[in-house]
Amino acid sequence: MLVDSHCHLNFPELSDNIEAVRASMLESQVGHALCVSVTLDKVHEVLTLAETYDNFYASVGVHPDYENIDEPTVDVLVKLAEHPKVVAIGETGLDYFRLTGDLSWQRERFRTHIRAAIIANKPLIIHTRSAAEDTIKIMREEHAHLVGGVMHCFTESLEVALQAIELGFYISFSGIVTFKNAGQLKEVAKTIPLDRILVETDSPYLAPIPFRGKTNQPAYVRYTAQEVAQLRGISLEQVMEATTANFFRLFSDATPCS
Repeated sequence: MLVDSHCHLNFPELSDNIEAVRASMLESQVGHALCVSVTLDKVHEVLTLAETYDNFYASVGVHPDYENIDEPTVDVLVKLAEHPKVVAIGETGLDYFRLTGDLSWQRERFRTHIRAAIIANKPLIIHTRSAAEDTIKIMREEHAHLVGGVMHCFTESLEVALQAIELGFYISFSGIVTFKNAGQLKEVAKTIPLDRILVETDSPYLAPIPFRGKTNQPAYVRYTAQEVAQLRGISLEQVMEATTANFFRLFSDATPCS
């Protein structure tokens, strides 16, 4: 079985068809999914999914893209993380691609999440785009290595991947790794240790080839795993076994379903 280590099943593209999504997961041998929070006002949606389905898990956090919303505090995040199906803090991080100007608020929000994760003893789900240097810098300054986590939907260089791995983080590949123009990313997937790799969809976005441009769903994580297997010259079964073991090692509060 595979695990979709990062998806947004509460988003409207998928939330009205959860049973169909789950049926497709079963057919594609995707046994579990981590439903990731992006804003505090929708955390209850993510928690409800995790409460309703024993093979779904949840995270709590606020995405770096969202300005002028309810700002998370350490205390709020720690309290939300007490929920038994919450296995991580995030997604959090830095994004200098979509936003410009004074982004000090974004960096402070990132620090808040790391501090909460350390208190809650939960791993972090980190988003970084066009901000790798500052992301790694803040991870070091705030001692993110104490809890570790995952660099989700990774698109950075091998050097950045190795720096994150040194800090105890895993590298998660999305459907982007299947794209023809993703040469640098393919090299990362080919090179880093197998015991540091996760796979994800980031659905409903970033559908892999052959579904590029369509609504993504957890079942499609299989295509990402196939690409990783091909790049590394190993079997799909080896990637399935390794990435699933990696997921439950990292997210130790997630209990595998039979």
